[in-house]
Amino acid sequence: MKIAVAGKGGAGKTLLAGGLAFLLARAGYTTIAIDADSAPNLGFLLGLSPGDAGRIVPVSKNETLIAAKTGTGYPGVYTLNFTVDDVVQKYAVPTPSGVHLLVMGTVVSMGAGCTCPANSVIRALLRHLVVDRDEVIIMDMEAGVEHLGRGTAENVDMMLVVSDANRQSLSLAGAIVQMAQDAGIPRIALVGNRIADAGQEHVIREFAGANNLEVMGMIPFDPSVVRAGIEGNPISSLEGSVAIRTIGEILSRIEPGTKEKLSAVQGFDRSKPV
Repeated sequence: MKIAVAGKGGAGKTLLAGGLAFLLARAGYTTIAIDADSAPNLGFLLGLSPGDAGRIVPVSKNETLIAAKTGTGYPGVYTLNFTVDDVVQKYAVPTPSGVHLLVMGTVVSMGAGCTCPANSVIRALLRHLVVDRDEVIIMDMEAGVEHLGRGTAENVDMMLVVSDANRQSLSLAGAIVQMAQDAGIPRIALVGNRIADAGQEHVIREFAGANNLEVMGMIPFDPSVVRAGIEGNPISSLEGSVAIRTIGEILSRIEPGTKEKLSAVQGFDRSKPV
């Protein structure tokens, strides 16, 4: 199971990515979460302290790693023939949530010096994680659409596009969906977030219908999520909340085989309405 989560900044993609990874790990799946955002904060949600999270050097900025993989000893000359199977073991960080976290970062600009080595390492590592390894991979993508142009979500099984009812958020969701379709991602679905009333849900479902999009679920507005953000609490503090139970429902729709395992997870009670 390899899932990329995309959307507008602030739409809730990190909550969804973190919630999926947390539930999968709690249900017994070996899970790697990839933070591919230019402003990574998935580590906090997965329970890392600010100090531990701050010590993580994103792969895109790890000059030692990039030089070891692409260096030839000749200035300006790089090799693109390298392996990355050792990177996960060395750089994936265990978190209190049970998820291993790999902070990928991103190459922000193609204009400030040669970024080819960093791009090459990131793309090779993502391909290795998605294609060659058996773990569950949940990828929290960079906000916006630029990452799709760089091919960072190639070969995933599914992309979940997160949006609230805001028209700007939905407009960007439409652009992400179009680029994901052009990239050949086999399954693309929309997830509504922070849904406060039936009117907001209707707006999102109307948008999905107009764009022939599968709707995977609607995460209600949940004050406990707001409180956790203000207090800096991890995703584990939300176990049993309506948001996490809804994310569990979404996961069981994505992969029905997880239904029984999820039902055994403390706090995920399928008998409760969501």
